[in-house]
Amino acid sequence: MGGPLPWMPPGGPIWFPLAEHASAEGLLMAGGDLSPERLLAGYARGIFPWYGEGSPILWWSPDPRCVLIPSRLHVGDRLRRTLRSGRFSYSVDTCFGRVIRACAEAPRPGQDGTWIVPEMMYAYERLHTLGFAHSIEVWEQGELAGGLYGVLLGRVFFGESMFHTRSDASKAAVVWLTAWLSELGVELVDCQQTTPHMLRLGAEEMPRGEFLARLRELCGR
Repeated sequence: MGGPLPWMPPGGPIWFPLAEHASAEGLLMAGGDLSPERLLAGYARGIFPWYGEGSPILWWSPDPRCVLIPSRLHVGDRLRRTLRSGRFSYSVDTCFGRVIRACAEAPRPGQDGTWIVPEMMYAYERLHTLGFAHSIEVWEQGELAGGLYGVLLGRVFFGESMFHTRSDASKAAVVWLTAWLSELGVELVDCQQTTPHMLRLGAEEMPRGEFLARLRELCGR
């Protein structure tokens, strides 16, 4: 993408440039707002917000895209033993606010601060209230040990963030997520950025053009 970065004023029309016009790093647009309508329109087009404290809202569409096909989830022997041990229990949507705050507070290698700023928390809690954002909680001896949250739109789950305070808890959250999504008929999990953690669980990279075609098929209009 050449030239200046497209800018959308807050409260402007629900509009995005084509995802194919993103920069080599995936940056597409700045500005706009985090209204439910804009967020859902962005997700359906393969676009998501990601920015830090003091920055304008930045919208991204990376190429390639890291995705997980639920049926291709890879569970290693060690993790399988942990799951069979009964060490963890699971729930869905019982404490969305706690999960998103735990994700914001989780230390991450090479990252100073968090992109889950207060206005992001508020925006996704609104989506949760509207029935679009969901959380998976992993418990150990009554304590919240890990979890994740994201947005469910059609037959696609757009993963946003995860955390753990006990070993294997975030991996267990992914396993439980895929089981839950399979029951709902969800066919694709968007992991956004490629990480070794997700690749070990069976995630793969998909060219953006193919990813966008899948969204048109699975999200509907």
